[in-house]
Amino acid sequence: MSDRLPTAVRLAELDQVELTVEKLVAGGDGLGRFESIPLFVPRSAPGDRLRVRIVERRPDYGRAEIVEILEPGPGRREPPCPYFERCGGCDLQHLEDARQVELKAMAVRETLRRVGGLDLPSDTEIVAGPMWGYRVRTQLHTRTADGRVEVGYFARGSHELVPVASCPILTPELEGLLPVLPERLGADPPRRLDVLAGDHGICTAPVAGDLPHGEVSIRVGSYRYALDARCFFQAHGSLVERLVAAAVGPWEGDRAVDLYAGVGLLSLPLAARYRAVTAVEGDRIAARYARKNATVHRLGGLRVEATAVESWVASLPAGLDRLVVDPPRTGLPKTVREAVLRAAPERLTYVSCHAATLARDLRSFTTEYHLESARLLDLFPQSGHMEVVAQLVRERMGG
Repeated sequence: MSDRLPTAVRLAELDQVELTVEKLVAGGDGLGRFESIPLFVPRSAPGDRLRVRIVERRPDYGRAEIVEILEPGPGRREPPCPYFERCGGCDLQHLEDARQVELKAMAVRETLRRVGGLDLPSDTEIVAGPMWGYRVRTQLHTRTADGRVEVGYFARGSHELVPVASCPILTPELEGLLPVLPERLGADPPRRLDVLAGDHGICTAPVAGDLPHGEVSIRVGSYRYALDARCFFQAHGSLVERLVAAAVGPWEGDRAVDLYAGVGLLSLPLAARYRAVTAVEGDRIAARYARKNATVHRLGGLRVEATAVESWVASLPAGLDRLVVDPPRTGLPKTVREAVLRAAPERLTYVSCHAATLARDLRSFTTEYHLESARLLDLFPQSGHMEVVAQLVRERMGG
């Protein structure tokens, strides 16, 4: 029977098919099936009836692109941004705002259950904020065509430039910069431009044209963070304070460590609650700012290690009251996970924007820890990602 043939063989015989999208998965793609073959379809919506073209064939699934929307699913809308169809910056503008938050939270839950074996409580808090005009940092790309400089984002899945004159997810000061950037960059623009909006102005990197560069500051709660456009910082200006509160929480103690500390976003408030805090950050520019921020706030108990986490983690001490990790989307390397289990801190806080790697890592900790709580924050509206703050505590032998 044909349905007994390997998926790869069956996919090889297919070009266009019709399917109904079942759900949104973590990352923002829709998942549908054709004769039980899973097909992932970008920019689709649950309930969509689609004609799709298969563009990638794998041993046990395929990827497809929309050829025609035969019947739209609930919550589908016309994307507000004119560049959405080509631009790779956003994934979900075709979904109503409230529907996005709902579907992304469901996708996170499903991924944690399937990959990590973890069920979030039904009353897990979901925090959302402004869906437009929220982004305080962005990365742009340029090209010179017929003597003209063009600025924009890469098309989805490629390095083809999509020139843009507006971007409604950016803060007004960043969006207002887009139309004038081609002139201000000069005749020899950098291929990539990082732009960051601080509380009192913007900065860019690298140095280009007459654009402002150098240091800016951003206030989050009681702390003001110095940084520049080369540094990572949470992009949702309106929700970053909620993220810090969720991650740091009310707990206090003697010793804490903050891995992947950046410019000290979590390290500074941790240092107000723990006698001694070590912040570890491999990027030397960010680590330099973390030291400066600690000095400005007179946090003598905060020590910053400008070392790659993967190298430093062999020194992770046992008996910590608290360990906080905020890794990149790839999650924690195996060596880091093993070091955490050896050190066995009393409380482990994991901040993640990638549900699959979070689920994988949490699964490795479940022998020693239990998931006390989780909070979901929509720090990336119009994209398929959602931030998760997971609080884990060490299991006690004998109950």
